[in-house]
Amino acid sequence: MNAGIGVAPPQPGPREPVMTTTYPIQVHTRVCAGTGRPLLPGERYFSVLFDEGGQFIRKDYAKDAWTGVPQNALAFWSGRVPELNEKRRPTFDDELLLDCFARLADESDPARLQFRYVVGLLLLRRKRLKFEDVRRDGDREFLQLRCVKTNCVFEMLDPHLSETDMNAVQAEVFKLLGWQ
Repeated sequence: MNAGIGVAPPQPGPREPVMTTTYPIQVHTRVCAGTGRPLLPGERYFSVLFDEGGQFIRKDYAKDAWTGVPQNALAFWSGRVPELNEKRRPTFDDELLLDCFARLADESDPARLQFRYVVGLLLLRRKRLKFEDVRRDGDREFLQLRCVKTNCVFEMLDPHLSETDMNAVQAEVFKLLGWQ
C-alpha cells in the first residue's frame, strides 16, 4: 500500500522511531462461538470484532446461532467458510471498514491509532474517504478526511509509520478481518 495517498510528505528532520505493534489476532476458528460446534466449508457465518480488555477479539457465529449484532461490537461481517486449502481474494466491505474507522475515532492507544490509520488509508484508496486538508498541532499532523457518501468529516492522526511498519500493520488489519 502506498502510504502517501493524499497525504502531505513527511517533514524533514529527525523523527522518533515507531514501534510496530503486534496484535494478538485470532483468525477464523471454524468453530461457532455461540454453540461450540464446528463450522463446515461452504457454511454461512457471521464474525464480530470486539474490544475486550484492550485487545481486539474476533468471534465467529454460525448462521443458525446468530442473534444479531451485539451492542458492544466494533464491527461485524458475514461470509462463507472457505474450503480448507482454498485461496481467495479478499473482499472489502466498505461499510464495515468505515464503521470500524469511525468507532476508533476517540482512541489514544498507539496500536489503535496505527490500526485506524491503515483502515483510513484503505478507505482513501477505495475512494470512500476523500482527503481534504492537514491540520498541524505542534509536531502532530491530523489528516482531515470527508466521507463521500455522508459528507461527514473525520480527523485521523498520522502516526508517521515507516514503510515496514505500515506493511506490518496492514497485514495485521487484513489478518484480523479474515482477509489473509
